[in-house]
Amino acid sequence: MEIKKHILIINGPNLNRLGSREPGVYGAKTLDDLQNELETAASALSLDVSFKQSNSEGEIIDFIHESPNRHEGIILNAGAYTHYSYAIRDAIASVDVPVIEVHLSNVHARDDFRKESVIAPVTIGQISGFGFDSYKLALHAFRTNTDRGNGK
Repeated sequence: MEIKKHILIINGPNLNRLGSREPGVYGAKTLDDLQNELETAASALSLDVSFKQSNSEGEIIDFIHESPNRHEGIILNAGAYTHYSYAIRDAIASVDVPVIEVHLSNVHARDDFRKESVIAPVTIGQISGFGFDSYKLALHAFRTNTDRGNGK
């Protein structure tokens, strides 16, 4: 019997507003829709997933700090914290759990400030621009690429 990897999916600020927040950019589906789709995708990949969402930088840091010995990977959409939270960057660097940074929209095709990620250097990769599929691609990456550590 195969032991399933457990992946933590962390969504940062304003992602609780999916479905009503800028639907032209983020779509009409909700955070619950995202979680349902990811549970189905994870099951098909023989992965277990759990979900956290917070608008608070400190809570996101706590989720990351609590991940060792609980999760084999983290999928993180840090929202706007991506562009300036050195505290989240340092939290990622402080744990021995690989992190994949995801974004629903193509952050490189939007405002200039969105093109800079201070967390990317300590993640194993970044996936953006594919909506909910950004997360599904990250699940596939964790299913097939297990030997890579953080980019530190």
